[in-house]
Amino acid sequence: MSTEHEKQETERDGAQVSTGTMRESDQGESAAIPELVIISGMSGAGRSTAAKCLEDLGWFVVDNIPPELIPPMVELGARSQGNVARIAVVVDVRGRRFFANLKESLATLDAQNVKRRIVFLESSDEALVRRFESVRRPHPLQGDGRIVDGIAAERDLLRELRGDADLVIDTSSLNVHELRAKMDAQFAGEEVPELRATVMSFGFKYGLPVDADMVIDCRFIPNPHWVPELRPFTGLNDEVSHYVFSQPGSKEFLDGYAELLRIVAEGYRREGKRYVTIAVGCTGGKHRSVAMSEKLARRLVSEGVETVVVHRDMGRE
Repeated sequence: MSTEHEKQETERDGAQVSTGTMRESDQGESAAIPELVIISGMSGAGRSTAAKCLEDLGWFVVDNIPPELIPPMVELGARSQGNVARIAVVVDVRGRRFFANLKESLATLDAQNVKRRIVFLESSDEALVRRFESVRRPHPLQGDGRIVDGIAAERDLLRELRGDADLVIDTSSLNVHELRAKMDAQFAGEEVPELRATVMSFGFKYGLPVDADMVIDCRFIPNPHWVPELRPFTGLNDEVSHYVFSQPGSKEFLDGYAELLRIVAEGYRREGKRYVTIAVGCTGGKHRSVAMSEKLARRLVSEGVETVVVHRDMGRE
């Protein structure tokens, strides 16, 4: 028994050593190293759905893997002669003590110049409690406490990882199909653009989008809601858009933010950040923010940024 155990330990240690020299191997080129996506986030926020979506897109997906095994897995993919070109791993608090090793594994991957991205699934406390109660399962960290205690502990544990994420998706108001659509929009294309942006209009009265990287406030513009003939329409209507951009300061506001985003986009590219969510808000998310989001998205497209427009609160009234 001990001999077999020693053999396994030796093999495991050998794998770790070869991982450290993966890019120097004579048998493999750097292009053969698989692309890696790490899926993490809050329990109940949709990690499994995101993983299944990537699996449907042809990714090799492993759920609940100990972080210390990620570098050896990437090495095995590199040895597959292109048969495993894209790997997605789900890492979460179910890994218990293994989760603490994630930071070290990420440093190892960075040292090997592995192209990797982190997708973080987020959701509000209310939505998470509702989901756990609907399936009558405890939160993995609640112990003898309540579900909210487990959620709070998990948020604290994942705070640093969330800050390092390339893509944060808030699933509080998303169903399974909408989450899959978001994943498809980010990963379905064969060619990965340098930077992808989501421009999201929203209403401040419905709350800030928690996955926003930048928030733009359009409430200084006179509200078309108070113009009777414009009230029934949205910012997608030409008359509403014309009204919004005929107001003092509107065009200058758009020009200023477009220039700011151009500078930010260049910085994101230099830092290797591939995803950005820009939230554009007005009071109800129906008129001003919608019109501004559409114009801003066109500016981003003209700068070579692949852009998706989402109108979160349009139609809620």
